[in-house]
Amino acid sequence: MAEQNFVDYVRIHFRSGKGGAGSVHFYRGPATPKGGPDGGDGGRGGHIILQADPQEWTLLSLKFTKHLYAENGQGGRGGLKSGSDGKDIFIKIPLGTVVRDAETGEFLGEITEKGQELILFPGGRGGKGNTFFKGPTHQSPKYAQPGEDGIEQWVILELKVLADVGLVGFPNAGKSTLLSTVTSATPKIADYAFTTLTPQLGIVHVRDNYTFIMADIPGIIEGAHEGRGLGHRFLRHIERNSALLFMIPADTERSIKDEYKILINELEKYNPDLLDKPRMLVITKSDLIDADLETMLKPTLPKGIPIMYISALTNKNIQKLKDALWKMLNV
Repeated sequence: MAEQNFVDYVRIHFRSGKGGAGSVHFYRGPATPKGGPDGGDGGRGGHIILQADPQEWTLLSLKFTKHLYAENGQGGRGGLKSGSDGKDIFIKIPLGTVVRDAETGEFLGEITEKGQELILFPGGRGGKGNTFFKGPTHQSPKYAQPGEDGIEQWVILELKVLADVGLVGFPNAGKSTLLSTVTSATPKIADYAFTTLTPQLGIVHVRDNYTFIMADIPGIIEGAHEGRGLGHRFLRHIERNSALLFMIPADTERSIKDEYKILINELEKYNPDLLDKPRMLVITKSDLIDADLETMLKPTLPKGIPIMYISALTNKNIQKLKDALWKMLNV
């Protein structure tokens, strides 16, 4: 996915259509010069509708869209003819999109399932024609309802990547290398920090045609929960992952335990619910150490989490890791 083509945040001004006015009309004919009311109802205004599209992975199609206005309903006419409804606006967005009021931050809805539709702002109802108001005491009403106004509002669409397993680690932890090894994804890979600036997704094939989706998300840094570095842009993407795979390289300058503690702290301060997800820790680049050093490191490793040594370069424990993640997702 090209970096410049990944858009995960847009701000748009929406307006649903105004309802058409009801008609004040009376039947007139050769034999009926003063007929009764026959004004039709107004049509409803167009809705603003969000549609889930599994083929969309980004909000790129809306990047340069600042205003989207649905069509107004048409007014009613004589002869009991109702006005036509305003044309709805359908907006295709990727799964994992959250919708909020741009001014207050109020949650308005989210798109998480294939085939899902969300009427974000309904069009205004059409007004009733004067026929509706005819009654025993009002044989010839000379009034009708105006159409109801539509809804006008600035909205934020925010994409949170949906994946089964999210890779969590500092820059240069080997996340992109692992993703390219276990999937057909081709993220940028280089031996320096912040190679990955946008999420990358890939399908991991386990065994017997079983698969799951893995997401390589931009590397975290200390203070990410405060918005430092890629900050909230990183953290919001892991909210939708079913399980978390923490990755720490064997050649880390800090201890593995300390580095893991920092990662956990950043997630907890941003959203404590993230720690309720199943998680696992892998020590990457383990081709740099031998079995004796692995044994020596064991007492210093974090407790209470499954740990595995892997190497994407030599394929060490890669199939074992895929099996373990599959089991974690299907307990």
